Amino acid sequence: MGIMLFISGQEIVIIVIVVLILFGADKLPEIARTMGKGMREVRKATDEIKREFDESTQDIRNDINDVTSTVRKDINDVTESVRKDFEEAASPISDEINKTAKDINNHVG
Repeated sequence: MGIMLFISGQEIVIIVIVVLILFGADKLPEIARTMGKGMREVRKATDEIKREFDESTQDIRNDINDVTSTVRKDINDVTESVRKDFEEAASPISDEINKTAKDINNHVG
């Protein structure tokens, strides 16, 4: 089908007429059958190559997924640790700011 993208309708008609003249109408079904079998074999071979490629790369993909999962977990752990440390460090400052703001409001009010 990909080859036909570059052939217009007129060119296909001319090719069919030439094939009819060269081989005759009685050979046309046999030629079409042979071409169909050939296309089926090419498709089977392509599917087999894809399947073998997928099978051979499955271990690599699993390893990459494992590493990615481990890295994500480590990043989440570090992020959580930094967040907790930040909250612990900021808590006294936040308390002091709130106390000062309360004192200012009491003196003003």
